[in-house]
Amino acid sequence: MSQIKVLFVCMGNICRSPTAEGVFNKYIKDMGTTDRFNIDSAGTHAYHVGEQSDPRSRQTAQSRGVDLSKIRARKVAPSDFEQFDHILAMDSSNLNILIDSCPEQYQHKIALFLDYAPEQSETDVPDPYYGGANGFDHVFDLVEDASAGFYKHIMK
Repeated sequence: MSQIKVLFVCMGNICRSPTAEGVFNKYIKDMGTTDRFNIDSAGTHAYHVGEQSDPRSRQTAQSRGVDLSKIRARKVAPSDFEQFDHILAMDSSNLNILIDSCPEQYQHKIALFLDYAPEQSETDVPDPYYGGANGFDHVFDLVEDASAGFYKHIMK
């Protein structure tokens, strides 16, 4: 059985998308399906390539049992559009950047991550970078809801 390849994408790959990568990895581990997935994250911009996640993201994740310490920021590569089965953008701005740079035959793979959390009133996972600590908690809550919804959708 081939693995389901999922790429989570935000702008710099240091707050939202590594949180999504970590949360979803923990979710599939808890569900006993880690071997069925290949999970990664990336940014639409190369601002932080090679860096660890924002310390506030790591701290929030750690306090909730998720380890982001091994994740390093990278920029979306052209090969990602072919390689991944699902490319999930954290917000509409990054969704549009992905669509604009994606070959037409792969655009069906791109979606907003919060489309999988219909109970949430928000459509974009807000960027917590310039805000306070509560923004990172909010991002984590949204990502947990979307992870559960995405998992249910994909495992139908």
